[in-house]
Amino acid sequence: MNLRLKRRRLYEGKAKVLFEGPEPGTLVQYFKDDATAGNGAKKGTITGKGVLNNRISEYLMTKLGEIGVPTHFMRRLNMREQLIRKVEIIPIEVVIRNIVAGSLSKRLGIAEGTVLPRSIVEFYYKKDELGDPMVSDEHITAFGWAHPHELEEIMSLALRINDYLSGLFLGIGLKLVDFKLEFGRIWDEEGNMRIILADEISPDNCRLWDVRTNEKMDKDRFRRDLGKVEEAYQEVAKRLGILQEFPTPDIVPGSSSDTGGKAS
Repeated sequence: MNLRLKRRRLYEGKAKVLFEGPEPGTLVQYFKDDATAGNGAKKGTITGKGVLNNRISEYLMTKLGEIGVPTHFMRRLNMREQLIRKVEIIPIEVVIRNIVAGSLSKRLGIAEGTVLPRSIVEFYYKKDELGDPMVSDEHITAFGWAHPHELEEIMSLALRINDYLSGLFLGIGLKLVDFKLEFGRIWDEEGNMRIILADEISPDNCRLWDVRTNEKMDKDRFRRDLGKVEEAYQEVAKRLGILQEFPTPDIVPGSSSDTGGKAS
């Protein structure tokens, strides 16, 4: 049964909707086909994106859980919904960069595709009306968005996730250029707080390039009007070995709409 039909809507973002969960401390996360870029300045639809991102994020969150990374993911409910833990979201977007692309190239005048000497972690204040401005760890701790020990844990988890996902994607012929993560707080029965990974991991918030051709396999195809957006998402799912799980009209191999996040 689609829980979306009987649960109270709590929040709707650009790519997902959150509904009241079936049990205390849980939410139902629904993945939409809507696509936006430039903090909502550009809008469109990527047919079947929600179905694919639901499954891709489930797969990657499960893999991360297997190596001990705590996440909000509990289980997939259906083609577009998953059950997640309710967390207190920390209002910071964490961007990990391995190769120069997007806004980093524009800000520093470095050619896109330049391999960085080491992975760089950037922080952005999660505030759409301000354009998600870049902030430093000093801003984060001074304004109380996260405590120093929380920020240290976030940094440690982000770099660990980057190491694991870089290897996983390389194994299927993709470079993890950069990606965005979000984290939240959760409390156990004893009242102890811990930091866990939240949101999603998908071609919506990862830049993925083909190892041999550097072809973009992510939402940049929508942002930059490159066309074949659906095919790129399908190709990522195919390489992960999960595309064959979708016997639904939502996913039609070879379908095309040249209309169409943040690693910006």
